[in-house]
Amino acid sequence: MNIILIKLFATALTLSQVTTRPDAVKTQFDPVADKAQVVQILRDGCAHMRKAFDIEDINLDELISTAMEDPSAIAGASAPKLLHGLDIGELNTSYRQFCKGENPANSPFDAAEVIAFYNKAVADLPSAQDLKDRKLPGASLILDGAGKRYAEAFEANGRRLSVPIGDVPVMVQKAFVAAEDKRFETHKGIDERGVIRAFIGNLASPGRPAGGSTITQQVVKNLSVGDDVTYERKIREMIVASRLERILGKPQILELYLNGIYLGRGSYGIEMAARSYFGKSVGQLTVPEAALLGGMPKGPNFYNPDKYPDRAKERRAYVLARMKDEGVITEAQLTEAANAPLGLKPIETTRRDSGFYFVDHLTREARTFAGIDSLTSASHVVRSTINAGLQTAVESALQDGLATYERATGRQRYEGPEFNLADSIAKLGGSTPAVEGSVQSVPLVVGGEAKPKAAPVKPAPAVAVAGPKPVPQTPVWQRALESARPVLYDVHWPLAVVLESGRGPVKAGLADGRIVSLDPGIAKGRLQTYDVVRVKLRDPKAKALRADLRVRPSVQGAALVLENRTGRILAMDGGFSYPLSQLNRVTQTVRQPGSTLKPLTYLAALNAGLQPNTLVMDASVTLPPIGGVGQSWSPKNYDGGGSGATTLRRGLEFSKNLVTARLLQGGIADTPPASLTRICDLALEAQLYAECERYYPFVLGSQPVRMVDLAAFYAAVANEGARPAPYALEAVERDGAVLYKREPKEPVRIGSADRVAFYQLKTMLQGVTNHGTAAALARFSGSIAGKTGTSENENDAWFAGFTNEITIVVWVGYDNADGTRRTLGRGQTGGHLAVPIAGTILQAAWANGVARTPLAPPSPEAKRLLADLPIDPRSGARVSGGGFIEHFRLSDGRVADTQYQLLPREVQTAMRPDSEDGDTGGLDDGADVVGDLYGNLTTRREPEPDLFDPFGERPAQPRGRRAQGEGYEGSRSPAWPGTQRSPFGEDEPPRARRRDPDYLFGDDPRY
Repeated sequence: MNIILIKLFATALTLSQVTTRPDAVKTQFDPVADKAQVVQILRDGCAHMRKAFDIEDINLDELISTAMEDPSAIAGASAPKLLHGLDIGELNTSYRQFCKGENPANSPFDAAEVIAFYNKAVADLPSAQDLKDRKLPGASLILDGAGKRYAEAFEANGRRLSVPIGDVPVMVQKAFVAAEDKRFETHKGIDERGVIRAFIGNLASPGRPAGGSTITQQVVKNLSVGDDVTYERKIREMIVASRLERILGKPQILELYLNGIYLGRGSYGIEMAARSYFGKSVGQLTVPEAALLGGMPKGPNFYNPDKYPDRAKERRAYVLARMKDEGVITEAQLTEAANAPLGLKPIETTRRDSGFYFVDHLTREARTFAGIDSLTSASHVVRSTINAGLQTAVESALQDGLATYERATGRQRYEGPEFNLADSIAKLGGSTPAVEGSVQSVPLVVGGEAKPKAAPVKPAPAVAVAGPKPVPQTPVWQRALESARPVLYDVHWPLAVVLESGRGPVKAGLADGRIVSLDPGIAKGRLQTYDVVRVKLRDPKAKALRADLRVRPSVQGAALVLENRTGRILAMDGGFSYPLSQLNRVTQTVRQPGSTLKPLTYLAALNAGLQPNTLVMDASVTLPPIGGVGQSWSPKNYDGGGSGATTLRRGLEFSKNLVTARLLQGGIADTPPASLTRICDLALEAQLYAECERYYPFVLGSQPVRMVDLAAFYAAVANEGARPAPYALEAVERDGAVLYKREPKEPVRIGSADRVAFYQLKTMLQGVTNHGTAAALARFSGSIAGKTGTSENENDAWFAGFTNEITIVVWVGYDNADGTRRTLGRGQTGGHLAVPIAGTILQAAWANGVARTPLAPPSPEAKRLLADLPIDPRSGARVSGGGFIEHFRLSDGRVADTQYQLLPREVQTAMRPDSEDGDTGGLDDGADVVGDLYGNLTTRREPEPDLFDPFGERPAQPRGRRAQGEGYEGSRSPAWPGTQRSPFGEDEPPRARRRDPDYLFGDDPRY
């Protein structure tokens, strides 16, 4: 038996069952015992069809005979693919056998083969009950911190806003029913007349096969059995549709249909389509708007009103006519609606280009706090904390900073274009790019075909000709670029299409049609025509545009902006680009913080009673093994030496490793192990760690930390010890009901240190940005304090800082998922890499609604226990007038004098050489790298000329000795990549010699 005939009979067997015995549809027949039953079902089905067509006074025999008059039409090349190979004679014989009661001797029918195909087609049939209980995936609307639309979260083919059928006006319902299924209210899931008409039409008019599906069948196809163009799918669809009609009412089926159908513009469901096309809810649609949408299911792309408005109007007119025939609208309404403009709202793209790491984090918080497994399981309104403008700026700053680093160090690599448009341009009829000033290469579009433009000739005299001016033709390459899907859709460098490549300048086209002269840089000689690359314009306002190539870096980074008082996450960027890596390095990774952890040790020392002017020896130190186990620890400064006696403040400002280590010797507790225990306890209370590794290098930042936890600690410093809990999710709503709302929470006070210690630490960290290792921020130091950090061998570069309002943390480094750790290169420190990025973010925050204020004075609680007195910034000694204003803790109403508590006066005096030698008595002679240090650090100071511009692409060299001066991390020029230095010495200046990195921790292999 012919295979096409087998499939047709199996389909007829299905149709016969669902129309004559819908309550007893069999899904399995015995190939031997049920032959006679199958024959009878087929005959009953044919009799039913004849009666159905008799109702409309249509002669079914005549219809079929007419369709079969020209068998060559079906056997020929133009026949439908589904009917290729079908013998029309056999089909006609079979029709007479089952529909006219004949018993032809040459019958091609074999019941066993039909049963076998049918049984296989309906195996594992989906349950109609599943559709009854189906909750359609939806698009959740994500609002930013200001309550404005920021993003949508939806699954593929799931951008919908479901609405109950009661919210859909009857007129809108009738528009879809009139266009798609006029007998929807009366059939039982299958419109047999529609199926037969489609079948006959396919015989008589070969081409794209008509389906004859009802609205119920379309629901089943879209939501259950799939949309394969096969007989098997049609069989399964009819059975499930018939069963669905038995368990759901017509309104519920129509609700599934109207919420499930695709209507173009990326919209699923009537509500999302109404908003997308007309900017209104479905309940506000007018008659012409309802008719336009009602005509879309037949072909959302073919009738696309944006591309084919004439087709869309013709389809709308057809739907309006059907609505008039069904009595939904009057003749006058039809006339008015048919002449109405389309009235489309401009296309609002759903291609979001920022905030992907943030939205990912938001969905995790929704799962954790609101108990919502997926934001795409239904349509929610999600209120978040994000500052949309700042988020984009943070991503741009990080991307630019990472690329600048790789360019400056010679590490960038060109690995090819993002994609190539040659195939797309060819499909659009283009061949040669349109380049300004090149007559021969500009295509002339004639009748859809690109042809060379004729050579220029002498212009004829001007003649006034009435009529509209010709509309400029959009270049083919520009149209291709508009429809392209960028691979790195969240990278904020513009895309450009290479139009001319070769030895000369590279010509490239931007998305807005402008032509630029592109410097290919490291891709010189490797760019091909129609390659699409990323560029950066040198001057976007210039008449002759010039641009530089940008390539994605292999180095990674992350950035976070946190609101200090509330913990609201204003911006979060977990990596260079989300499509390349979905790992959120803000919340899902831990890295060594290096010197950004040092403030924890200084906080413990200040809380123990030391003052910022306490002198500490910046000299070699050896700490005994903890508990007598292992070996001693002998950390080193970067250059292997020390600067002698220095104040606690200067030790932090210039990030002295030896000063930090010496604080363990009596500066916090009586013994180094006891001091370490206090620091660990403080770290645990501050929630920097869940567990503290009790070994000495911990104080230099050897234990990895999450960025979000580090940010919360720095926010606590800004708040004088009140630590906020970072969060992104404010509330979740569904159908107007609040599912979750975050209750306001006051920051939790870190009780292991008082307000005085936190405020003193804050002013010391302001010194870091004023003239210390983050002096590149000196121009903003009146408003920001913070700390740089670089981990072992320059593997991680950090900056963590805060204003009164926000905390900013930036990390730069290479991923080490493969188990290897890659250095950023000698001299690539937190001050050099992370600080410039943070500076850009800081300015972006001020430009996006964050207040710019001077760092706040002490709170009333702290002020009562503080005294502001002038000191000599080098020695820490009190002076009678002038000098630097230091903030001293009061004890019993008096200033606790701890200047010589760790370094006896006689020892310090004995160290001082004859002043005639020009020395400073053991104090570092070169630490004062930015003019004088006098004046209150809570007052904004302008940068000195020695500072390089941290926001340019190439920092200037510091002058004179300062280029090699102590601890001036932020002023060093880019070092040659690949070199290494000892761990945790990021804040010391480079020197000509190299040392084994392990030497820093002595001989104990554990360190």
